[in-house]
Amino acid sequence: MSKLSNQKLKLMYLLKILFEKTDSEHSLTVPDLINELKKYDINAERKSIYNDIDSLKSYGIDILCKKSKTYSYYVGDRTFELAELKLLADAVASSKFITERKSRDLIRKISSLASNYEALQLKRQVYVADRVKTMNEKIYCNVDRIHLAVATHRQISFKYFEYTVDKKKRYRNNGERYTASPYTLTWYDENYYLIADCEKHDRTSHFRVDKMEDIEILEIAAEQGDHINFGDHAKKVFGMFGGEEVTLEALFDNSLLGVVIDRFGEKTIIHKYDQESFMAIVRVQISPPFLGWIFQFGNKVKILSPDNVKNKLVEYCREVEGSYC
Repeated sequence: MSKLSNQKLKLMYLLKILFEKTDSEHSLTVPDLINELKKYDINAERKSIYNDIDSLKSYGIDILCKKSKTYSYYVGDRTFELAELKLLADAVASSKFITERKSRDLIRKISSLASNYEALQLKRQVYVADRVKTMNEKIYCNVDRIHLAVATHRQISFKYFEYTVDKKKRYRNNGERYTASPYTLTWYDENYYLIADCEKHDRTSHFRVDKMEDIEILEIAAEQGDHINFGDHAKKVFGMFGGEEVTLEALFDNSLLGVVIDRFGEKTIIHKYDQESFMAIVRVQISPPFLGWIFQFGNKVKILSPDNVKNKLVEYCREVEGSYC
């Protein structure tokens, strides 16, 4: 690009310099800004810099001035504060469904929203290596296609796989495609799940998005999920396993009150039972993950009803005991 062309872009380069090289702890004087512009083959006079700063401020950029022996300038309010960027960067780094390569790419992009100095803090804060990460690089396309299908009220078809012990894919349903009406995406236990009405299962089902493959949007109208309260649905389902839905009554040790509220919400029906325990009444879907959730609390939980759930828990305990005998 010629020097003349660069000169026409002076205002844009000035904004770039201010965003990248200034923040509340780092500012640049007018001579500093003139020198920085020279790196882009742009010549500038002091008066033009003042005029450009006024133009940027009129546009809405929060450029502030520090006064000491001289005047220096820096960008104040940005779209994101540093603390917010740290939260976003750490969420990306910690997220299991985002691959390691994509995590690094996203963190680099998040860092570009801060000054160069603040970006260094973001890079020191996050640690991507050795985190448990998905191996499916196509998850981003999956999420995008599912969102499009939901928005356009169309069914999707896809293949669904699991990993074998040698880390190879094994397709479920004998390799045949699933057809489903997608309702919504949900986040559970660090994984993305699709909640959908599945033709094969004839009920509301859950699919790990990173284990879905070759998603196609069909020209078939999807069933609508307006009848489902997804917030309540999430409270009833454990480990995204479906099962028989029942009204459960159980005694919990008082020490588990916070656990019950965290799991089922503040509106959970709770009654004081005695000095050491309380009774909770909840709607749940009975599945192996639910039985495992109860099992982890040992004698601090006792299921009162229904009887078939009590029997399932007893059988579950015997199976666990049998595996150690």
